[in-house]
Amino acid sequence: MRRELDWQRDGADWPNREASRFVRAGGLRWHVQVLGSGPSILLVHGTGAASHSWRDVAPRLAERFTVLVPDLPGHGFTQRPARGGLSLPGMAQALSDLLEALGESPALAVGHSAGAAILCRMSLEGRISPESIVSVNGALLPFRGVAGRIFSPLAKLLTLNPIIPSVFAWRASDPAVVEELIRDTGSDLDPEGMRLYARLAASRRHVAAALGMMASWDLRDLAENLPGLGPRLVLVVGSEDRFVSPVDAVRVQRRVPGSELISLPGLGHLAHEERPAEVAELLRARVSAPGDGIGSDD
Repeated sequence: MRRELDWQRDGADWPNREASRFVRAGGLRWHVQVLGSGPSILLVHGTGAASHSWRDVAPRLAERFTVLVPDLPGHGFTQRPARGGLSLPGMAQALSDLLEALGESPALAVGHSAGAAILCRMSLEGRISPESIVSVNGALLPFRGVAGRIFSPLAKLLTLNPIIPSVFAWRASDPAVVEELIRDTGSDLDPEGMRLYARLAASRRHVAAALGMMASWDLRDLAENLPGLGPRLVLVVGSEDRFVSPVDAVRVQRRVPGSELISLPGLGHLAHEERPAEVAELLRARVSAPGDGIGSDD
């Protein structure tokens, strides 16, 4: 079985490695990448991913902005938190601690999938106050129907068995398993993307954190309070997303005053990895850099 992730070995060819640093914040040792200069943009990945998810978006934004790209607690090369730290409130607190340690207050906060929920929670709690929050295929509403009755309880059951993450990591040593999981999201990634996800999925610790996060996730309170969100909410949706239904974004737009919905035809759940240039341009247009007037149409 594959050994656990090790920075000296597994980080040797990590995307944007030169921007990586390790920071102590909130009792955790974080892996975070800091690129560029100017107003800051925070990029937050979703469950089961890591900073590599923004590998082709971050450098494009760094031409004008300071870009912050952390590995969430337990994911990638960031230390796993104690019990409770993988819940939505726990993640919001932890990420706030990291921003404080970095001395950063993002002008734009961008979250993919569960990352969008973390950012919205942080904003509702007054921990961040960006111009806008951009949700890329954001998981902002509780799962409905059968999925809602099975998803979280199943994750809780799986986390009770310490062998499960090891079994999953062993199965993920077969590239075909990871490729099938990625295809099931509706996305088509390049070989590097597949390789990086396979590396993460082969780590028992990373898999255990992803399962623990899913088991601890409760979006009912967030969904109820979304109408009170301060920053403008921009909902970016891949039309072929098979993980978070595009219909959910329509429901969120109806709930949140002043929110905007942007559809990306033909893209799946990992839209920002499929067409990073398009997503980066979309993000640049929603935050102001000194002297360039960008974002003035908002």
